[in-house]
Amino acid sequence: MSKKKNKIYKKKNNVIKHLTDKVLKIFNTNSTQSFNYKQVASKMNITDANGKQQIIQKIEELKNKGKLEEVDRGKYKVIQNEHYYIGKVDVTARGNGYVICDDLEHDIYIPSRNMNHALHNDIVKVYVYNRKRSDKQEGDIVEIIERKKTDYVGVLHMNKNFGFVIPDDSKMYVDFFVPQKKLFGAVDGDKVLVSFVDWPENSKNPFGKIKKVLGKPGDHNTEIHSILLEYNLPYEFPAEVEEDASTLPIEITKEEVAKRRDMRKVTTFTIDPKTAKDFDDALSFERLENGNYEIGIHIADVSHYVQENTILDEEAYARATSVYLVDRVVPMLPEILSNNVCSLRPNEEKLTFSAVFEMNDKSQVVNQWFGRTVTYSDTRFAYEEAQFLIENPTENTIPADISLTGESRKVDASIQEATLTLDRLAKTLRKRRMKQGAISFDRVEVRFDLDEEANPTGVFFKESKDANKLIEEFMLLANRRVAEFIGFKGGRPTNNTFIYRIHDEPDIEKLNSLQGIISKFGYKLNLNSKETISNSLNKLLADVHGKGESNMVETLAIRSMSKAVYTTDNIGHYGLAFDFYSHFTSPIRRYPDVMTHRLLQHYLDGGKSPKNAIYEEKCEHSSDREQLAAKAERDSIKYMQVKYMQDHQDQIFKGVVSGVTEWGIYVEIIENKCEGMVRIRDIQDDYYIFDEKQYAIVGQSTQNMIQLGEEVTVKVKHTDLERKHLDFTLIRE
Repeated sequence: MSKKKNKIYKKKNNVIKHLTDKVLKIFNTNSTQSFNYKQVASKMNITDANGKQQIIQKIEELKNKGKLEEVDRGKYKVIQNEHYYIGKVDVTARGNGYVICDDLEHDIYIPSRNMNHALHNDIVKVYVYNRKRSDKQEGDIVEIIERKKTDYVGVLHMNKNFGFVIPDDSKMYVDFFVPQKKLFGAVDGDKVLVSFVDWPENSKNPFGKIKKVLGKPGDHNTEIHSILLEYNLPYEFPAEVEEDASTLPIEITKEEVAKRRDMRKVTTFTIDPKTAKDFDDALSFERLENGNYEIGIHIADVSHYVQENTILDEEAYARATSVYLVDRVVPMLPEILSNNVCSLRPNEEKLTFSAVFEMNDKSQVVNQWFGRTVTYSDTRFAYEEAQFLIENPTENTIPADISLTGESRKVDASIQEATLTLDRLAKTLRKRRMKQGAISFDRVEVRFDLDEEANPTGVFFKESKDANKLIEEFMLLANRRVAEFIGFKGGRPTNNTFIYRIHDEPDIEKLNSLQGIISKFGYKLNLNSKETISNSLNKLLADVHGKGESNMVETLAIRSMSKAVYTTDNIGHYGLAFDFYSHFTSPIRRYPDVMTHRLLQHYLDGGKSPKNAIYEEKCEHSSDREQLAAKAERDSIKYMQVKYMQDHQDQIFKGVVSGVTEWGIYVEIIENKCEGMVRIRDIQDDYYIFDEKQYAIVGQSTQNMIQLGEEVTVKVKHTDLERKHLDFTLIRE
């Protein structure tokens, strides 16, 4: 058989397809090395004389074109030029990609044939050229500099002696080949964690090994653990970390108290969600003889317990953030710290790091102090309890149906006065902040009532009220003032290394796109200046609040904004309208706050500014981990929405068209905010096509139009827990 094949090959004098691309890929992928024609042929698995002759001719042709240079007799190397760039790959569901480069204004399109085994978010070198008959740029990935991700979650499908893992990640365009000896005991149909091992040049699939069997698809814990592992978020602490946390000295000694400002006798309380177990922050309140108020923002002193260069610190840094899924919290710190030792629980003395402000009746800060303290929380409020006091200022008894204890409870007069005064001051702070150009994204958050087995029994919405905003304003005040204290002296910025939370101005192209969409609903933005953008965004968010299209418009408005990140390079926070802003108030759940505490104490002790580069690297890591946690949180909500809708498949719902694509429309159900897709092929009354300009699909015979923001009626067609996807059927009136 092989002889026959060789005979045919010679007879037809076969031309090697895409030879230019294949030869250049070899040289570009190994851009620092030189090769002769035999080595190139070997890499391409070409052994016949005709194939080798084609390679010799192609190398000579590329040399004449200035693509290759002869560095030694018969040995060639690629000529590096301005057409090469380094960037990050963004892969589409179809296996094509875009490379995002800081040096280029536009992203570089990479067709699937030129991906060269690059995967989503890999750092790559790309060769850029103009498309034929087009001014648009296209690229060829020539080198993978860094694999961003090596572990994937997926389902194992077995053949006789090997298996394939089909990844859950929609950005992963190939399956993993897993040989029998690397199955780790997994069987057909298991959901597994597979690790990238290798991707041979001539293989269609990467090779992998199974690291962990997670369970069966659709099982609740399996799916939740899958979400965490998909984003490399651990759900267990290593034994040595737990052991280290359990052996920490937790007694508050007289010697330690003597080093701190003692505020145990000042009225102090916390306000948190009903279900909270880790209490990062507390407020203290005292009326001064001069008529002003002394207000303390007291934060758990995590940095006292979590010392630098310890196992605990390394684990906290690696995690960088707590993760809040629908049915659980995956903490940054072991529970003994997050829920006990550091948590500002009622009727317990705690070590704290505080920002203490003297404020007048106009919410102006006339004096401030920062430092370590020891405090005692007199009581704990849930937001609902504090809200009751604010809405009923003459009442001092919280009714049983609102109370945390399930029984009515009387509130001490000093705490009632503190709550009402702080609410009034917070409203002034907020009003002033909005006047200065802050943007108010008071989004409604989806929450679930869960039974004992974490099955969703109902959906409710969490909305920010006065009690939430009271806490928010004083946390914002502390964060801003701490950042100013370090970053601004004598009327000018300092060069002191510090951790800032920054938010860049929005992209004008994204705002123009938002303008085009919201105009369909009768809304508009004024994009003339920074001030008019902020004002018109606030007006838009206020006008859309409570309407069917609110969630869609708010989501699109948020997407038009830049992402807030951590950095040592301060440019201010656009969304909050602050020139200086840090994160100081949540060290139990955010590692940047721990760094902020350490740096603040360092400067309070008279220390000089440490090197910037180390902290900038930690900021980038923290920002990356925060974004991964946010994606996991969103995925867990999608998962629970699909799970909830499984029990409502015969029900008809009113919804709003929240997205329009070439393959269908996305519909968000108004009453529970679950989103699913109506596929174009399933709409039977006409043949519809996507009209990008009108954000609509249009029937070709009837000219019926289904447009973004339109109210429609749907019914659940299919639920897919593994893919976290809902399919709807459109119900025509």
